[in-house]
Amino acid sequence: MSRESMQYDVVIVGGGPAGLACAIRIRQLASASGHELSVCVIEKGSEVGAHILSGAVFEPRALDELLPDWRERGAPLNTPVSDDRFLLLTHKRSVALPVPPSLHNKGNYIISLANLCRWLGSEAEAAGVDVFAGFAGAEILYDEHGAVRGVATGDMGVDRHGEHTGNYQPGIELHARVTIIAEGCRGSLARELMERYSLRQGVGPQTYGLGIKELWEIDPARHRAGTVLHTMGWPLDSATYGGSFLYHLEGNQVAIGLVVGLGYRNPHLSPFEEFQRLKTHPALRDTFAGGRRIAYGARAISAGGYQAIPRLDFPGGLLIGDSAGFLNFAKIKGSHSAMKSGMVAAEAVHAALSDAGEATRSGAAVQVTDYRARLDASWLMPELHAVRNIKPAFRFGLWAGLAHAALDTQLLRGRVPWTLRHHADHEQLLPAAGCTPIDYPRPDGVLTFDRLSSVFISNTNHEENQPCHLQLRDDTVPVALNRARYDGPEARYCPAGVYEFVTNAEGSERLQINAQNCVHCKTCDIKDPTQNIRWVVPQGGDGPNYPNM
Repeated sequence: MSRESMQYDVVIVGGGPAGLACAIRIRQLASASGHELSVCVIEKGSEVGAHILSGAVFEPRALDELLPDWRERGAPLNTPVSDDRFLLLTHKRSVALPVPPSLHNKGNYIISLANLCRWLGSEAEAAGVDVFAGFAGAEILYDEHGAVRGVATGDMGVDRHGEHTGNYQPGIELHARVTIIAEGCRGSLARELMERYSLRQGVGPQTYGLGIKELWEIDPARHRAGTVLHTMGWPLDSATYGGSFLYHLEGNQVAIGLVVGLGYRNPHLSPFEEFQRLKTHPALRDTFAGGRRIAYGARAISAGGYQAIPRLDFPGGLLIGDSAGFLNFAKIKGSHSAMKSGMVAAEAVHAALSDAGEATRSGAAVQVTDYRARLDASWLMPELHAVRNIKPAFRFGLWAGLAHAALDTQLLRGRVPWTLRHHADHEQLLPAAGCTPIDYPRPDGVLTFDRLSSVFISNTNHEENQPCHLQLRDDTVPVALNRARYDGPEARYCPAGVYEFVTNAEGSERLQINAQNCVHCKTCDIKDPTQNIRWVVPQGGDGPNYPNM
């Protein structure tokens, strides 16, 4: 079967905060100018919001600019922050520290980012955007000049051997004058574009964190709506960057999570097990007494900030949101900056298409050249530049990182004359033989849990008879190198039980990939020390289905 095709002025890959804000803003500008532009958003989740996970304390600055009447429109920002706390945890104790200025959350809201995206999706549709959920952007389309001319969605009904089944349906080609990549962290299309057009040339490596989160319904007597708690220290050692959050939402619900920097060095470390240990700390565990866990999820976070942002334009398109990495590390917030990047991109795209006029109405790719300049002139880039040294300073340890952050943000206000470098996360693991093994306690099924029961409540589903979306460049590497040198870190850094080493009948080992468990966090693509694993999109609609996350 041949592919069908559809033509748009703008195609946006990804229905997260960046992609949806971009789509809405383009339609606003088109309406105001009387210059009609067709806009399409494709989202790989079964619905908008299905794959969205964040803490999340939300700063509404960009939303105020995009939709000033969001309160009247019913945006799901229901819990204003009422109290900020910051603790340093040791194994048994906690020490209250002054809340850093960057974590003062007056005027911010504790939200479900998934629900905010569902609402933004409905606003986009009301503005005239075509939003297609359940369609994964699987392939970049190029024109005869090497410019991007759109994307193709993945084929459906292909079995694990690559053969067409009776349910086979070819993907659809979405042709565009401008293609905008808003896949989120470590997306497969963004990775291809960075390699093809050398978008990372001259910039530092991107660095990442793995965020693991649970949603609990707790005893009303223990609930404090609007309370925000952040911690540093235990259960991680002082050489491993990370921190936790505990947010009290509405409806007697709390979100508990741990972010572990993926530059950690001990291959025996398991971010999932560290998260389970976190909940047993005396400062936290009483919160969950009499409560029940109702949701689980995990995702990687682009944490490199200002010096890791790649070139953002390529022939025929742009990178926005977490595809580029606009997280404000000091604030531990990225949704407002992702939205702003999408809105600025919309303004650049609208201007470029207006200048191109009818000459390119046939669908030829349009080059957008002033996106970065517009970002630099907005509030976004100065905000990121001021905190550019916070994350890399923690490479020298917890105490050095905290001291540098205090000097940089409180005394010098981000005006230090130096910019610290990042180091690629996958290069940081030490050989297992020289590292201390970590003895993690068994889960009790009440406060702490195993991976498989956690994946179950993430509502993750993949059609088993499809090509594996977790691809090995060389299937001998996991045992011959990773297992031998690093004791098989794949089995520990994955928060979903996707990777396990099993013994064959003849006594040799092999890596088994349980792709149906994958929650699309992309950690394997990031942390694998040999960069042997590549994450690509599975069949459209597959993956987690996060409720209220």
